[in-house]
Amino acid sequence: MEEFDIVVIGSGPGGYVAAIRAAQLGFKTACIEKKDLGGTCLNIGCIPSKALLHSTELLSKMSHQAEENGIEFSDLKANLTKMMERKSKIVSEFTGGISFLFKKNKITHIQGEARLKSANTISVGDKEVKAKNIILATGSEPIDLPFLPIDEQKVLTSTGALSLDHVPKKLLVIGAGVIGVELGSVYRRLGSEVTFIEFMDRICPTMDQAISKEYQKILEKQGLNFFLSHKVERAEIGDSVKLVVSDNKNFEADAVLVAIGRRPCSKNLGLEELGIKTDERGFVQIDGNFQTTLPGVYAIGDLVPGPMLAHKASEEGVICVERIKGLSSHLEYMAIANVAYTSPEVASVGLTEDRAKELKINFKTASFPFKANSRAKCVGAEEGFVKILAHTSGRLLGIHILGEHASELIAEATLAIEKKLFVSDLADTCHAHPTFSEALKEAALNLTKGAVHQ
Repeated sequence: MEEFDIVVIGSGPGGYVAAIRAAQLGFKTACIEKKDLGGTCLNIGCIPSKALLHSTELLSKMSHQAEENGIEFSDLKANLTKMMERKSKIVSEFTGGISFLFKKNKITHIQGEARLKSANTISVGDKEVKAKNIILATGSEPIDLPFLPIDEQKVLTSTGALSLDHVPKKLLVIGAGVIGVELGSVYRRLGSEVTFIEFMDRICPTMDQAISKEYQKILEKQGLNFFLSHKVERAEIGDSVKLVVSDNKNFEADAVLVAIGRRPCSKNLGLEELGIKTDERGFVQIDGNFQTTLPGVYAIGDLVPGPMLAHKASEEGVICVERIKGLSSHLEYMAIANVAYTSPEVASVGLTEDRAKELKINFKTASFPFKANSRAKCVGAEEGFVKILAHTSGRLLGIHILGEHASELIAEATLAIEKKLFVSDLADTCHAHPTFSEALKEAALNLTKGAVHQ
């Protein structure tokens, strides 16, 4: 029986990155994966969804902005088959890339379903693998509704929505969080009538409230329909899907996407038998070094409490391995950005205004609209704004961006939060002109000297 220094269970962004970092540090490493390398993010999550978002955004922009930009054409149409082929090609290339990196770093890839037998023994089918340290990185899965069985044809999770061979005439989305809004946007651009049913009183409720409200207005202009503060109570599935929600409202559509959140994949790993504790939602309990209640067994990513984000999982994987090595590593959870890749994008890092109030922090806030940004005007992307939250001392607490390229602009904001910079640091930094990033500077100036262009 072969023995390894570290065995990682799961090859998503947390697992494969942890395995590579372990190999770089000289550990004899293996990674066990029951499906395809890359996990949910690469195969049925982040990457395929962004590919479809890009394809459909091109379609939307050509439909709505071509004429004003002096571009003329006829018979513009979407080819869903080719879009899906492009998406699959991108996924395949990334999967091959991970396989290459495993070989390059001499990581043993073991295919099969893993189950813990002890603190240093894992069964994979009819074989056993020995490990001095085990890292659990099994990720998460969509939450379903008991009265709405998933068939990935009429009742979809994100998995099915990323592989449809047709565009539903009407699509209902249960849950107006980031996953639901992204996929709803894809099918709205392709011609679906898309309606969201959301239990909370606003869309993407973890976002800053001002961002969330403006975001909804923009999406409604794009033709997305939202019913907030509504709970789906029962369903009837026939030729179509019928939903009955609170207040006896009835909805009917060709397909329903269930996007009410995700839960950790902590079942069937043998955790209970070994006394590894989980909470009531299935999240694995860990200490400050990512170690579970069983010494030598660690957990990272969606399996543990915190935001379910690929980049958070990757950072945890690196730090977990480095701490096993005895290195001093740190992850600033306040500096983990969250992004919605619609058009416009939304990105945020640090505290929201609601959270700052809960923590009783004295703060001040200012914003700057993209309609006053020269680059945004040049490219026809004037929707949205930058909002900055700072302590009364001037230290940055949170930065929230609704607008074009927000996913890229948030990197500067994340660095500022990570390094505990002050508003003046951002305001006094010379930004290239004309760029979207100038909106960050102007928002910061609004908290110091006063914005120049507003």
